Amino acid sequence: MYRTDKQTKLVNNMGAPYSFTGITLLITHYNRSSSLERLLAAFRRLDCKFGDIVVSDDASKPEHLDKLKEMQLEYKYRLITTPVNKGHGHSINKGQDIVTTPYTLYVQEDFVPSDIFPAALQDAIGFMNEDKALDYIRFWSLASQYPDLKPYGKGYSQMLFNFWTTNHLKFYQYSDTPHLRRSNFFEKFGRYKEGLKGDVIDYKMAISFLQHKGKGLFYDKYDALFAHENSHEEPSTMRPLLNWRQRTSFPIRSLRWVYLKYKWIKCTSDIAFMR
Repeated sequence: MYRTDKQTKLVNNMGAPYSFTGITLLITHYNRSSSLERLLAAFRRLDCKFGDIVVSDDASKPEHLDKLKEMQLEYKYRLITTPVNKGHGHSINKGQDIVTTPYTLYVQEDFVPSDIFPAALQDAIGFMNEDKALDYIRFWSLASQYPDLKPYGKGYSQMLFNFWTTNHLKFYQYSDTPHLRRSNFFEKFGRYKEGLKGDVIDYKMAISFLQHKGKGLFYDKYDALFAHENSHEEPSTMRPLLNWRQRTSFPIRSLRWVYLKYKWIKCTSDIAFMR
């Protein structure tokens, strides 16, 4: 077991196989109560327990809110709601504001942890206990590894920002896909922007992470710890990869090359000037 400070016992293997008393599981939810139930049931099946669970709902329809209140009796989470939809940024902000544990595990409701996730999370919390400079550990990626990685240990690597790397994914050390962060994350990187589209909010936090010299780890097997699963009844709100990325004709490849060079320049400029 990893060494912890005297004030908080962050990892406790004396009770459940994986009892993370120093971590709050923060879940944002919108109109996908069946997906939320699947996520909570998966953590229960894995015997993975947390110091607290917070579900932040963004004005879901009444039938979903009714189900959330019903499930609250079963899964013992704190439910925080809003009378009107204020967007993804507001949902994360109001959820994070009531977290009282040192660490937050953030997961959107349509992800499912794999059987190996609890052990990987235990390794992650051990790293964060030992290295106070670590701000964030990323557990999942949509398409590929982060482009510049330095091996760190136990299947994790440190994300490095290399100015000369032309892969635009280097600007996304931060992503709001499943991750572990210190609960005082806002003090260093600011709050999530509100009133904007989800991908814009994610991008602005990614830029802030780089501007403030964030230090983060990435799980090398980027799709092994979580599955992103959606039913026909509760489809994902994440934007799919544009299919032109898979096209190989010369005009499409040329347009993609121009677009990515423009994006590289814009993101580099944003790091210098965005506030």
